[in-house]
Amino acid sequence: MQPTKRTLTFLRRAGLLGVVLALMLFAAGCTMTMRVQPRVDPYEPAAFFPDGRSALLPVEDTVPYGEARTDDALYTGQVDGQYVETFPFEITQADLERGQERYNIYCAPCHGYTGDGDGMIVQRGFRQPPSFNQDRLREAEPGYFYYAITNGFGSMPSYANRIPVRDRWLIIAYIKALQLSQHAPVSELPQEDVAKLEATQ
Repeated sequence: MQPTKRTLTFLRRAGLLGVVLALMLFAAGCTMTMRVQPRVDPYEPAAFFPDGRSALLPVEDTVPYGEARTDDALYTGQVDGQYVETFPFEITQADLERGQERYNIYCAPCHGYTGDGDGMIVQRGFRQPPSFNQDRLREAEPGYFYYAITNGFGSMPSYANRIPVRDRWLIIAYIKALQLSQHAPVSELPQEDVAKLEATQ
């Protein structure tokens, strides 16, 4: 049996009324109670703690989870106030490749791809950093470079918040490889490279 026109009209009106009631119930639940609730702004005084602060300082010597820095050489580049002369872990070929990638991203814009201090930033008129290929920096310990990357040096800012600890060491390993490539004695070159040099002379 087909529903009559009157029945269909009633059903439509009932459905519409149901939708309106549902929307009203939904709107009634959307109050500002969750958004506007008691809170304390940073550094705002409060009576909750005896000292009148709204938050307590961390307990002395608190260490964030996963940030226990027990290896001075790894995390500071120094031991007993002296720059470390060796890397705190073994450097592999893959590490050098990662170091090159990170160097090209973070260091080459100023220091240049060969470490001569002629990066694009310098070509645009900014202050030139020292060349990694000068004797002073070729003889500098890995810990010295780690300290500079972590804390900044001269006009160079700290990269501690941009480059993770391990990547800093990999960049330094690549810098040392760059320095060696610019000053390697002929006696240490592979024979095919020696032949190429002789052919150019």
